[in-house]
Amino acid sequence: MKNIQKYSIGFASFVLLATFLINCKKENTTPPVPIGPVPVVIKEATDVNKFIYNGLQDYYLWVDQVPNLTAQKYTVKDSLNAFLNKYIDPNLLFTDLLYQYKTIDKWSFIVDDSKIIDDWIQGISETMGFDFMLARIGTSGDVFGFVRYVYKGSPAEKAGMKRGDLFMKVDDQQLTVTNYQSLLFTKITYKLSFASIAGNVISLNGKTSTMTAVILQENPILLDTVMTINNLKVGYLVYNGFNAAFDIQLNTVFKKFKDANISKLILDLRYNGGGSVNTAKYLASMIYGTATTKVFLKSKYNTLLQAYYTSTYGAAYLTENFVDKIPLTATTPETPINTLNLSKLYVITSDNTASASELLINGLKPYLSVFSVGINTAGKYVGSFTLKDYIDNKGNVNPNNKWAMQPIVVKIANAYDVSDYVSGLLPDFVAKEDFANLIQFGDPNETLLKIVLNDIKGLPLTGITLKSEQLGLKKIFDSQDINPLSKQMFVDPVWMKLNN
Repeated sequence: MKNIQKYSIGFASFVLLATFLINCKKENTTPPVPIGPVPVVIKEATDVNKFIYNGLQDYYLWVDQVPNLTAQKYTVKDSLNAFLNKYIDPNLLFTDLLYQYKTIDKWSFIVDDSKIIDDWIQGISETMGFDFMLARIGTSGDVFGFVRYVYKGSPAEKAGMKRGDLFMKVDDQQLTVTNYQSLLFTKITYKLSFASIAGNVISLNGKTSTMTAVILQENPILLDTVMTINNLKVGYLVYNGFNAAFDIQLNTVFKKFKDANISKLILDLRYNGGGSVNTAKYLASMIYGTATTKVFLKSKYNTLLQAYYTSTYGAAYLTENFVDKIPLTATTPETPINTLNLSKLYVITSDNTASASELLINGLKPYLSVFSVGINTAGKYVGSFTLKDYIDNKGNVNPNNKWAMQPIVVKIANAYDVSDYVSGLLPDFVAKEDFANLIQFGDPNETLLKIVLNDIKGLPLTGITLKSEQLGLKKIFDSQDINPLSKQMFVDPVWMKLNN
């Protein structure tokens, strides 16, 4: 009995222990390993990269030509974040999202501080204050500088520099094809050594000037004057940029022309790389007239933006007419346009004549005769506006993102729908500027002005032998090339987020 009892007690104990272990095993069972990959948490993309992507997706003119901006897979947040996180450098993301960068889209750009664009649009920069080009003779490595014009009130003007000056050395070093960038664009103070041409030889003339760059706003109205040609009053305006800060001053110049009763106008745009579309509209109205019912330009945006503007504001929103006043701004009152009501305009052009300059010429052609002298213009028929990381429709910007971009957003045509002049606007009379013999603006013997004056006089139009060609000078650099806004035209920005 004792053995049976011992067995029974032992068996019972075994059963209890087994039951306990089974229960414990059930309670501590490790969850089964899932089948398939473990989900990966995608890090949120940076504010800058999201700003670039969203801005281009909303506003970029050629958005439909960029697969990464239209890919359905990037409508999924994690997929988009994964794509954006591949880019450490926002500049690379931006250029990778452009349509045939540097081939089709040669103008969109981005900066890491929006103040840079704000200053450029107003013509503000740190500068010595002179526009120039560099050339060399034949295959020589030596480079020579030719001053084309000097900004008013600049260090260059105060140093006595003028259009036509030649320079060979910077800080006593001869300029060459390999050192000109470091000598001219990395210093805020330097000494220029000037040169002269005698026969077919360029040599130092002993004159020097030492200058220090300053923060300066360039006044685009370089010269305005009234000439008397064959008993006719002729206005001559050298205008180097469509800068809205000088709209009222430009209008005052046209009052001067109107009071002088000019019958002809010569508009010199050879160094005008563009600027504000609004300013171009005001200038067109000063020249042609305040015909507020006539179309000056037509705008075409990407498919999404075009549809938004049309449905929200109507088709008329995409056209702009001539105007009779310059609107009220924060610093200037509403101002009536001074108009000349001309039927013919003379224009001087070059390959630096771009964007808003071309817009002005193209926009006026349906309404008056435009006679141009020079060479083909730059061929920029598209415009941009500044995009910042706006957080509302009042223009407030994300305080954690100072980046800004200037993407191409619009194509502009005239009243006859003429646009796409990719090879530039052709001049009526082809003539090159003689940069080895740059005569002062307004001098009747200045190369391009003389041709225009001959047409006004009814004389035959003939070219001249260029000293620069006799010397065999070859252009290698243009100071306007270092300013990304030199061939831009701007429309007013719109802050709505179309995809949000």
